[in-house]
Amino acid sequence: MQLWNTLNKEDLEKQLQESGHKFVTVSFYQYAHIENPRLFRDHLFLMWSKLNVVGRTYVAKEGINAQMAIPIDYFQQFRDQLYEIDFLNGIRLNIAVDDAKVDFSFLKLKVKVRPKILADGLDDESFDVTNKGIHLDAKEFNELTNNPDTILIDFRNHYESEVGYFKGSILPDVDTFRESLPFIEETYLKGNEDKKIVMYCTGGIRCEKASAWFKHRGFENVHQLEGGIIKYANDCREKGIENKFIGKNFVFDERRGERISDDIVAVCHQCGSPADTHTNCLNEACHLLFIQCDDCKSKLENCCSTECKEVNRLPLDVQKELRKGQDKSNMIFKKGRSEKILFKVNK
Repeated sequence: MQLWNTLNKEDLEKQLQESGHKFVTVSFYQYAHIENPRLFRDHLFLMWSKLNVVGRTYVAKEGINAQMAIPIDYFQQFRDQLYEIDFLNGIRLNIAVDDAKVDFSFLKLKVKVRPKILADGLDDESFDVTNKGIHLDAKEFNELTNNPDTILIDFRNHYESEVGYFKGSILPDVDTFRESLPFIEETYLKGNEDKKIVMYCTGGIRCEKASAWFKHRGFENVHQLEGGIIKYANDCREKGIENKFIGKNFVFDERRGERISDDIVAVCHQCGSPADTHTNCLNEACHLLFIQCDDCKSKLENCCSTECKEVNRLPLDVQKELRKGQDKSNMIFKKGRSEKILFKVNK
């Protein structure tokens, strides 16, 4: 059986539409020792292909990190099969807060072997990765962060926290998780070794590693939000707990964000009006991720600039010719730091 996908985006969308499935979006991760990541990767791909699962999963010797969409009709079978794997038995599945923004959160199944499941830049052999911070549920998180002496830090990147964050949290202006660790320590934590530190991220995986690292660095009172923003939002809703998160939770799939509260805390990067919807520039030679309101989206035809709009109107073969030899990956991953962007709010 083929162990990868070959269809283009249009064919994938058509295939999903014709399947008639309704999907639930979930994420999970687990640090564990995997002897043969390639063999494990192939096993997962074959198993999930039979269930019409789509999404993105990274497998490494250190564990697994997955974000995926599962047909509701197959969800129980998916969970049962997952729990048959020893180190994944009983693992928490973070269910998406809001699936209503797009038809599909993912278009195809991708399972990739990586050196690490999270690009953190750390040498895991140099510290005890199992000596993690204290996990907090939603109620405990609210109680501890009500203390003015608690340091609450967002461990996500600037384009994530720009559209939503916890009240009173520190929002580091960083592009990557790897960059955030030394920056946060030097800028916010140095000299506060005795204070209570609370960290949060989207689903918890970044805090798992960061909490162990900072304990290794001498910070003893380290806490982390269990299950991240996703679990927190679901628990607040289901248990009637006060929700201290305002705005959207940025997610790494086609939805781009989950609405947690009605607050709009960001602005359109093109006109400065209130907006919190991320979009990718439709010009494939740019593909910049930025925030765009509906008016600018209509005026600039889903592009980040007049220049990109004009390029996107050219015949496809001309566009392809213009793209030859150009490496735009830096623009793509700068996430709203382009010189084309007029309005960018850093909190």
